[in-house]
Amino acid sequence: MIMNLVVRQVVQVLFVIVAAPLLAGWIRQCRAWLANRVGAGLLQPYRELSKLLRKQPIVAHEASVLFVATPYILFTTMVVAGAMVPMITTRLPLAGAADVIALAGVFALARIFAALAAMDLGTAFGSMGARRAMLVGFLAEPALLMVLFTPALISGSTSLVVIVRQLAHHGAMLYPSMAFAAAAYVMVTLAENARLPVDNPDTHLELTMIHEAMNLEYSGRYLALIEWASAIKLFVYIGIGAALFFPWGITQSHGLAALPMAYALLVAKLAAAGGGLAVIETLFAKLRLFRVPEFLGTAFLLAVLGLLVRYLFGH
Repeated sequence: MIMNLVVRQVVQVLFVIVAAPLLAGWIRQCRAWLANRVGAGLLQPYRELSKLLRKQPIVAHEASVLFVATPYILFTTMVVAGAMVPMITTRLPLAGAADVIALAGVFALARIFAALAAMDLGTAFGSMGARRAMLVGFLAEPALLMVLFTPALISGSTSLVVIVRQLAHHGAMLYPSMAFAAAAYVMVTLAENARLPVDNPDTHLELTMIHEAMNLEYSGRYLALIEWASAIKLFVYIGIGAALFFPWGITQSHGLAALPMAYALLVAKLAAAGGGLAVIETLFAKLRLFRVPEFLGTAFLLAVLGLLVRYLFGH
């Protein structure tokens, strides 16, 4: 039994690590199709990562140990977050650690290290990107917690495993509170993953970039780890959304027979979410930096409304 649980955990972690670049490639391809372009293909992120991993990184003389260690810390924290989320099954060895508050803390830890590393060299772009990233995180994290508290109130627990089991047990019941929380979660996902309309992951313009500004001093395998960690983070955010708002298909049994169907359903959810994300990024232009607080303030308001609806009316 223990070996069965360990195998499930290892397989999910490997699936998250391997499939995250494919999700990024799918989103790029969908954006290309929506813009009437051919696109570079689904495997382009793998080619980019392979090229970066073969290159020797260049590190400034003023760089400290923090600057060198941060790519490994970011990659590790995102892998840990991917291991904590019950995307496929609730029978995982790390299920006891899958608390929504602890999960938000993992994301906050990665954000802090990324900002510190960006300011380590004292460059203008790095410091600017770190300040902007901390501003976005400062506004997005309360909204994320309010979103997570709504299903926690429904299930009576902050454990992701308990939340998924309770929501899956209720079937396709529509909760108005969860509808508000879902809308807020989409907005938080866009902000936390440097996507349009909050940030543009493809730009290098001084007045617009946030995430890319923190990575300008990285190269080679360090940049590959950062980009890979960003893809895993987006994968995990979509996995959390699928587990909270579309928990159907997540197996709760100890057997292995239901796992192939669970993985197939997860792939379908990821494909649908990636296509929807591509549509959002195609339809909406990037917001000015001074409008980002309004965007995330709206997300926080929607999350609080969902929480209040659940608390006052029980729906």
